[in-house]
Amino acid sequence: MVDNKPLLQDRPPAYNAVPAAYDYSPQPSSYGTIAQPPPPPYAKASSPAYPSAQISPAVAQQPYAGTYTIIQPSVVVVGGCPACRVGVLEDDFTCLGILCAIFFFPLGLLFCFALRQRRCPNCGATFG
Repeated sequence: MVDNKPLLQDRPPAYNAVPAAYDYSPQPSSYGTIAQPPPPPYAKASSPAYPSAQISPAVAQQPYAGTYTIIQPSVVVVGGCPACRVGVLEDDFTCLGILCAIFFFPLGLLFCFALRQRRCPNCGATFG
């Protein structure tokens, strides 16, 4: 039983021995040559079934000399201060609301929450 496989000592052929594998010679190019003109367009077959459209004379329009108006989108912050538009409103309990909560305990809590004031920590504006 003898194998006819090549041994590891056999080397592959040299790169220049492969015929025309890598031909880097300059190729003729068509760069800079004038291309052929495109073929003429197809002739339109006029159909008698459709009449030709009447073209009205163009009306000269006056150039628009207006100004551009850029409308910036307004961002509405939920709970934001309507006065300064920077601060966020905080809830404060009024003195009357706290006194109602103490003296009329179960029902006074409803008055306490109903008599809240919203105050902006940035500008100090209060909203009832």
